[in-house]
Amino acid sequence: CELSPDLILMDISLKGDMDGITAAQKIHETCNIPFIYTTVSTDEITINRAKETVPHGYVIKPYKKNVIYAAMGIIVVIAIAIGLFIVALARPQSFSSGENIYAEGIDIAMVLDISGSMLAEDFRPNRLDAAKNVIDEFIQGRSTDRIGLVIFSREAFTQCPLTIDYSILRNLLKDIKSGMIEDGTAIGNAIANGVNRLKDSEAKSRIIILLTDGINNAGEVNPVSAAQIAKTFGIRIYTIGVGTRGEAPYPIQTPFGLKYQMVPVEIDEAVLKEIASITNGQYYRATNNKTLEQIYNQIDKMEKTRVEVTSYRNAKELFYSWLVGGLVFLFLELGLSKTLLRRLPSIN
Repeated sequence: CELSPDLILMDISLKGDMDGITAAQKIHETCNIPFIYTTVSTDEITINRAKETVPHGYVIKPYKKNVIYAAMGIIVVIAIAIGLFIVALARPQSFSSGENIYAEGIDIAMVLDISGSMLAEDFRPNRLDAAKNVIDEFIQGRSTDRIGLVIFSREAFTQCPLTIDYSILRNLLKDIKSGMIEDGTAIGNAIANGVNRLKDSEAKSRIIILLTDGINNAGEVNPVSAAQIAKTFGIRIYTIGVGTRGEAPYPIQTPFGLKYQMVPVEIDEAVLKEIASITNGQYYRATNNKTLEQIYNQIDKMEKTRVEVTSYRNAKELFYSWLVGGLVFLFLELGLSKTLLRRLPSIN
């Protein structure tokens, strides 16, 4: 009592700490000094004894389970916020990539002779079928070019206009047969028809691939004049003469069956060369299936479509949502710690 303290704080954490309580009672009765007992024990006997011993004392009870849960909740919220901030600092991104393809296509008119002489069998199975097979392979090797098909004999007409629908074009090519038009060889008309297909085209490269096995003997248009017209429209002509040198076997139907007759091979190479020269093209001579295939392969390589490919890769930042989420949980923790999750020990 000589120290005259204003308050005495005593811990009674040990279960059944009656000696401490008894001592506190004597001091309180002698000096009339208030007491506060602190304990982390849940022993109700000790707590009640402390209350009864010192009427003017106070007991600070231990934290209850809900307080522990509240503390754990705050820790969880803070942990989530920190995790979200870590992800945001890692700067997650999504990437999109692709290619922009620009193709400068070529417009091509395939001009094919279907006169009776194209049935000669110096090619296998014959000139016409060999030409159709090679043209079909040529079409399959293209991708963005418009291709049309003109056939001719005594007259010329368009079997298929310019198209990129190669399936239709190939089917129409298969349907071609000798005898569809009256027999003859109108090379000039055929070129004129091909020019008519291409003259309105906006393609930077326009070509005619003319295949024949004879001499111009029909039609109203002179082949050289037709070539000059093609030149004025900027159309290049590749000419191909098909047929072996000398004579070729030609099938003839007789009352006794199919027989073969050797017929002379007559190709006006001078005119075909002049046509190619006028239009800045080239003349080729095919004497068998292999050379015919090589000719179309060569033309295919020379008349390639110009393709420009631009690759791109775009990155999109994704850290914003993670950062916002972290801030939300941070402010949530601050708010809850001041309100719902705020806990103090109870004093009785």
